[in-house]
Amino acid sequence: MKTLIVIPARYASTRFPQKPLHLIAGRSLLGRVIDIAAAACAHDSRRHFVVATDHADIQRHAEALGASVVMTDSQLPSGTDRALAAARLAGPDADFIVNLQGDAPFTPPAYIDAVIRAGETAAQDVVTPVVRMSWTGLDEVRARKMHTPFSGTSCVRRTDGEALWFSKTILPAIRKEDQLRRETELSPVYRHIGLYGYKRQALERFVALDEGHYERLEGLEQLRFLENGMRILSIEVPSSDTAMWGIDTPEDAAHAETLIARFGDPMATG
Repeated sequence: MKTLIVIPARYASTRFPQKPLHLIAGRSLLGRVIDIAAAACAHDSRRHFVVATDHADIQRHAEALGASVVMTDSQLPSGTDRALAAARLAGPDADFIVNLQGDAPFTPPAYIDAVIRAGETAAQDVVTPVVRMSWTGLDEVRARKMHTPFSGTSCVRRTDGEALWFSKTILPAIRKEDQLRRETELSPVYRHIGLYGYKRQALERFVALDEGHYERLEGLEQLRFLENGMRILSIEVPSSDTAMWGIDTPEDAAHAETLIARFGDPMATG
């Protein structure tokens, strides 16, 4: 299966302008994500990656790091639209398109492997990973959402992994939580990882659809698929010490540096 990994890198983020160029522990956010994509492609010649941006500063920075770059329209409404635009330019023969968000510097390359492997046989239109949260992790997320309520996404899923819903609210609500904490080490909350693998036809259909009602309210593009009867497979992947929501705000970037200082740099070399 020919796969193109697209890294959308938008310059004019409302909450965090120039976010892809922001340094986290001495390395740019975009540079960290480029390293992840390169690692995921290193062992399979059918995989390639490209940075999709709308700004010359990001283009120059990505090319200086050795990445392929395509320029996309700054008026594209979403990262998913940007992924398709990049695929049309850089991967016209790609069967499967992975959207590796440019603000997800802690995404293990193994997650990308898992998404691509699942995409080879999945009946669903989209594949995306989730992590089941520990109680400690859930407590930390609840505390952080008091300050940045729209950072991070939870997923509600069927027993076979098919996603039922995604939300910026922590779902599900938990009755008798104290009892459940005594019975199991893991919470029932699945944290969504901002990584998607699309069948090409599904991505083409997504872009042709109007913005969904709940997509607009939540600010979550994946809800457009669900609102239009398309199917998303969520695959459970193992957590890690540096697992966190994407970098949506300067506060998130500061938290990322805290994690690196505490646990080490997950993509460090040498």
